[in-house]
Amino acid sequence: MGNTTSIAAGRDCLLSAVGGHAAHVAFQDHLLYQATAVETYNLNIPVTPAAITYPQSADEIAAVVKCASDYDYKVQARSGGHSFGNYGMALIKVVDEPAGIQMTDSDLVLGLGGENGAIVVDMKHFSQFSMDESTFIATIGPGTTLGNLDLKLYNAGNRAMSHGICPTIRTGGHLTMGGLGPTARQWGLALDHVEEVEVVLANSSIVRASDTQNQDVFFAIKGAAASFGIVTEFKVRTEEAPGLAVQYSFQFNLGTPAEKAKLVKDWQAFIAQENLTWKFYSNLVIFDGQIILEGIFFGSKKEYDALDLEKKFPASEPGTVLVLTDWLGMIGHGLEDTILKLVGDSPTWFYAKSLGFTPRTLIPDIAIDDFFDYIHKTNADTLAWFVTLSLEGGAINAVPADATAYGHRDVLFWFQVFVANPLGPISQATYNFTNGLYDVLAQAVPESAEHAYLGCPDPKMPGAQHAYWRNNLPRLEELKADLDPKDVFHNPQGVQVAS
Repeated sequence: MGNTTSIAAGRDCLLSAVGGHAAHVAFQDHLLYQATAVETYNLNIPVTPAAITYPQSADEIAAVVKCASDYDYKVQARSGGHSFGNYGMALIKVVDEPAGIQMTDSDLVLGLGGENGAIVVDMKHFSQFSMDESTFIATIGPGTTLGNLDLKLYNAGNRAMSHGICPTIRTGGHLTMGGLGPTARQWGLALDHVEEVEVVLANSSIVRASDTQNQDVFFAIKGAAASFGIVTEFKVRTEEAPGLAVQYSFQFNLGTPAEKAKLVKDWQAFIAQENLTWKFYSNLVIFDGQIILEGIFFGSKKEYDALDLEKKFPASEPGTVLVLTDWLGMIGHGLEDTILKLVGDSPTWFYAKSLGFTPRTLIPDIAIDDFFDYIHKTNADTLAWFVTLSLEGGAINAVPADATAYGHRDVLFWFQVFVANPLGPISQATYNFTNGLYDVLAQAVPESAEHAYLGCPDPKMPGAQHAYWRNNLPRLEELKADLDPKDVFHNPQGVQVAS
């Protein structure tokens, strides 16, 4: 689209697609477009979509997709808008950093679709919910927040499902890229609960996909949906909500790098036990001067005590151990509150990277020593940084690696590093610090760099697709060529058409 006539026709097409309701589409020339419509999440990555649409039905989404295809726009759905790379806007392309050349933030932004930007399909109107009381299969809309989902499931027969801990994230992205959380070791990922979807494809058709119909679409949606379509409805299996759990949190104010390293070594040895119960979830949060060991055990206090955590990990001060008998209390009692404060709802400047470690590729002791020596000797150039080591495994790994697009069925725990600056763009010194932390472990365990969690994307990572989808990538690339040969559902680090 290069002339005024075709641009006007494209705008008319989008307006018609949303039923002629002017309030259901916003264009670049609208007043306060960035603040009220774009709502950038990661301020480190500026984006300017061509339009934000707010459809109210699957038919309207299909019409928006047809307009985009006809007028050569790219399309991405935005569910909760929590993408670390602002990929719900689909307007950035990160180039590889040439050897010896430092990239600046301005180098990260390239327009897609010429000057037209991309079309965002905001899913906020899709918050439907119902429960089949005979099967306990729930039907949910992709605009439903995780907090509201918990309430609705619990009120519909004391039901629950796995997902993450941020209550304002919406299901559209979360249920299609993974969905890690405290119950995933028992029940599987959030996407493992998905039994069926309604999805709008690149040819603007609306189809149902499950294990018995459109199986290739279903495979792709469960781990790579942003590259293949827009889900308008999920049918998910649910579980009986637990009625008893023990939540624990211990703080360690350790002085030397060696003391900190010993704690991480002890934690890794504990969670790597082959027979560790799936009821146990653990998260280690590392700051410059403090480490927090926190998590939840879904069982009795007697069973929890048998784990002997307080003796295995003697804290510098008494920890907090709470017995919880209410499911909503278990999921809303501040677990990983530190993470939410830094990368929760408020837009800010931040950057993140991830590595995955398996039972066969644990971190060597010497690399843990080097990791804390690096932290001790290197200036982060920001006070807002932390590292998490999050236990996974269990039921997640019981699913075959090729059953869904999600490609990390062998990961035992994730390493994630987050840096933020509430005052302005991430500095080069902070990028260097972050990359250095990552490199200490990636060089010690090269296999760990073959894993990157799509929910924690690194926009600067070259060849990210291989790390996101691993051995499932070739199949996804072939499906992309079949289902979306024009790359309508473009994502800066999305699945590409097989060449």
